[in-house]
Amino acid sequence: MCPGRRSPTGPRPVPPPTPPGDLARGRAAALGSGAVQEHVTGAASRGPAQAPGTAAPRDGLDAASPSPPLRRGLGVLLGCATALLGALHFLAAGILLGPFLLWPRTRPDALRVLMAGARRLTALERIRRSVFFGDRLPGHHAASDRRVLRYLAVRCSTGLLCAVVIGLLGFGAVLAGLLINGVARGGLGWGELLTQAVLGGVLLFLDVQGLYSLAALDTRAAREFFGPSERELLQRRIDELAASRAAVVRAVDVERRRIERDLHDGVQQRLVALAMLLGRARRSRDPERADALLLQAHEESRGVLDDLREVAWRAYPSALDTLGLEEALGGVAERCGIPLRIHFEAGVPLPQPVETAAYFVVSEAVTNAAKHSAATAVEVRVAVTGARLTVRVEDNGRGGADPAGSGLAGLRGRVAALDGELHVDSPLGGPTTISAELPCA
Repeated sequence: MCPGRRSPTGPRPVPPPTPPGDLARGRAAALGSGAVQEHVTGAASRGPAQAPGTAAPRDGLDAASPSPPLRRGLGVLLGCATALLGALHFLAAGILLGPFLLWPRTRPDALRVLMAGARRLTALERIRRSVFFGDRLPGHHAASDRRVLRYLAVRCSTGLLCAVVIGLLGFGAVLAGLLINGVARGGLGWGELLTQAVLGGVLLFLDVQGLYSLAALDTRAAREFFGPSERELLQRRIDELAASRAAVVRAVDVERRRIERDLHDGVQQRLVALAMLLGRARRSRDPERADALLLQAHEESRGVLDDLREVAWRAYPSALDTLGLEEALGGVAERCGIPLRIHFEAGVPLPQPVETAAYFVVSEAVTNAAKHSAATAVEVRVAVTGARLTVRVEDNGRGGADPAGSGLAGLRGRVAALDGELHVDSPLGGPTTISAELPCA
């Protein structure tokens, strides 16, 4: 047990059950041996937890923060004006460029002129959505000419319909003013007043609902145009899941080969040596010589047991299930050959797959630092921020770690299988920093 670590007095709280993931997650492993560990519990400033059911920001169009109603209203009015500009653009293009669009020889030049104006109008719509509605729009997404024309057609339709609805609201407000004036002069009876009020309320409800629906359609059209479509997002997600599944399978194969190599080169060789010592002791006619050989065989058997424990720990540490991530990382510190300082600031129960992935990130990074980087100190930080677990491992070695290496590639696949991210920063000369972000929800 490392100095300053407290022994557990009972079983840790059982974390809530985790729903099964999309992928079969293999277990990769790596470990070192022992040094110094420091626990800092309860010192982290944790951000607000993510509300249940809250979706991660979509790679398309997301509202950074709700805009004030007045600004949104101005954005809707400006959208009516830009829709009128779009309609005028289509009308002028149809009148002036129609013959050139029909003739094959002049069609490319006419299309270039048409699309130049169309893309300027979509750029204006992009500014309107960003300024008045607070939308975050990706700057790298390129749309085809067909999508640009389709978006402008939808935008012009919704904008002009929105202008009609706003005009009807204004007309209804004028009629309401005339009705109030008639009531004040005593020219309307109660029955006629009630009829007009009910009819006006129904029309007002329909106008407001129409305006709300048109605004929602405008938002959805902007999301589909300025960002990837739902089909593209689904295809991207399928590709990510397929890649992470393949990476996990490769990591499992690599780990199996490593376990086989450890058993063949380590445990098997020592068992052969143990069998030879026992055979020499059995054939020896000198009692003192036989006792010395038996003592040597006993020492060798203890070494074989240590090697077997080491291989079993590399396959999967039992402390992770019984005592939790904090104590399992303490085992990494005990086996580490260089000073290792751990700041553990995750005071909430974590899902089992997240704990497993975090453990192997630390274990593999510490092992690489001890074996390959000539580091003299390693620092590990584990903290929960909002709904994500952040793991950061930094050593003062010579750097130059290859992110495409088998060990780090296996870690990246394991982390990606949980929808997490792994970052490796290892410039020549050091230091090397490996950080992972894992969703806890």
